[in-house]
Amino acid sequence: MSHEDYFKEAGVEAQKAECLRDKCGAVVVLNGEIIGRGFSSPAGGLVLDKNGESNRKCELNLITSAKPKSDRTCCVHAEWRAIISALKQKNDTQNLNGSILYFTRVDGEGNILKSGEPYCTVCSRLALDNGISYLALWHESGIKLYNTREYNELSYQFHQKN
Repeated sequence: MSHEDYFKEAGVEAQKAECLRDKCGAVVVLNGEIIGRGFSSPAGGLVLDKNGESNRKCELNLITSAKPKSDRTCCVHAEWRAIISALKQKNDTQNLNGSILYFTRVDGEGNILKSGEPYCTVCSRLALDNGISYLALWHESGIKLYNTREYNELSYQFHQKN
């Protein structure tokens, strides 16, 4: 699979998102295999009704909050869920050395939206802590794989500027 294919898979996850702020999705890829998937949704586990639909939605959209840009919602980030899913798939607490975390957002029709600059320090710290080697974003200028340490540093720089 190509980088574009992995982003499309992250887009499929994003379409499941229950967040009011953004429809985000992520996949973790190790040795060419998707080992973790996640989408943004409220904490507490997915609850489905008799029709297989979620019966809960994000109730908090803190656009005007003083909280950092990456934490203006009640939802668990797609990246967190993908990393947790990957760790469970490995069925142990080994780190995810060599893996790539692909993240994207989609619009209301499921089209992938291009990313801005790195800014989520909570996701970069979790990725670093679990051995993710790269975080991938699809910018207007193309796909970029960021070394996770670089992504983390750029995220902190983003908040110093803004």
